[in-house]
Amino acid sequence: VQLVESGGGLVQPGGSLRLSCVASGFTFRFYDMKWVRQAPGKGLEWVSSISFGGRDTYADSVKGRFSISRDNAKNTLFLQMNSLKTEDTGVYYCATRDSEFQGQGTQVTVSS
Repeated sequence: VQLVESGGGLVQPGGSLRLSCVASGFTFRFYDMKWVRQAPGKGLEWVSSISFGGRDTYADSVKGRFSISRDNAKNTLFLQMNSLKTEDTGVYYCATRDSEFQGQGTQVTVSS
């Protein structure tokens, strides 16, 4: 089983990034998926989830700015992040809803 995130980087406040997570080794289309993040010195924080059928939910801190989506044909999960803030800085991980599988993460740094 593998979940491989990409798309992180350094961006100025107000900027955008699109994260991707490619899944392999399990039947991606049958799984609810999520993004979580870890800010420096803090614990894991749930960001957003999407059901296998495409229903999405968001943490209040990112609602209206982030958008989660999935392409089941390509076994890929996405997170479109707009209007980024410094407090969005952290390592972003994709995972199955119950955290059975989790990737290694991609660093997002929002700084001027």
